[in-house]
Amino acid sequence: MTVGVVLMTYGAPSDDDDLPRYLSAVRGGRALDDALVAEMRRRYAAIGGSPLVRITIAQAAALERTLGARWPAAAGMRFSQPTIAEAVSEVVRRGAERIVGICMSPQWSPLLMGGYARELAASCERAGVAHALAETWHREPSFIASLAASIRDGLAQSDAFVLLTAHSLPRRVFEAEPEYIAQLKDTGERVAAAAGLEDGRWAWAYQSAGHTHEEWLRPDLVDLFPAIGASGATDVLVAPVQFLADHLEVLYDLDVAAAEQARAAGLRYRRIAMPNTRPSFIRALGDVARRTAASALSSFA
Repeated sequence: MTVGVVLMTYGAPSDDDDLPRYLSAVRGGRALDDALVAEMRRRYAAIGGSPLVRITIAQAAALERTLGARWPAAAGMRFSQPTIAEAVSEVVRRGAERIVGICMSPQWSPLLMGGYARELAASCERAGVAHALAETWHREPSFIASLAASIRDGLAQSDAFVLLTAHSLPRRVFEAEPEYIAQLKDTGERVAAAAGLEDGRWAWAYQSAGHTHEEWLRPDLVDLFPAIGASGATDVLVAPVQFLADHLEVLYDLDVAAAEQARAAGLRYRRIAMPNTRPSFIRALGDVARRTAASALSSFA
């Protein structure tokens, strides 16, 4: 059986002119504030545009090489092109008889990610193929090992204090789905243990809180910089446990905004390299794809 794999993430604006359409789509079609559009335009310009779509396509190509010819893979975006429907059509055209969908977030939230599941299901139904979805894979041993190795690589350069981060959420989302935050912290604890980080050497923090008036989860990583500096540390190493590729929340929120505040607190700032197409991470994606397909064999029959 030929099994297609569709890697799904949210996408990015194709260019400056596409930014308002993209932001509107992400916000569910809600009207955009001119100030928000201007600020996001400034941020994308500061990083030269998001590489997320290009990287996810490259991840799919690397995954296909790892899995072999009977596993065609493609990337599908929820809010930009190529779409999830286009990715499904591509792997079906290339011979896929069944499809495995992987959301490019190791932790699973029905509230936040249910749209991916619905779009994948609808696309596969239109294409006439059965599918299975990899939901949470935040404990995948090979994923944890790959992330831990990136931290060890970062620590080889200096004896830094490590901040493990995840995207902040409105408190109302946490209250509706506390299990999602538990998955994030579980990943962080497993990665810290695998990287050999002792207590007092690392901390948990959030990043990239949204532009709304509601309460978001804290502490934000920048809130911790003064105390880290006061403890005697001179370097901080930031390690996201949720992001799998370079994109706006990494290249701007961390490398521009957070880095500036770290320096203001007297700290040298670094972050780990994102998984991107790192071979150990691609092998982890392969493990997720195989496991998902194997568990779905009865429904694929």
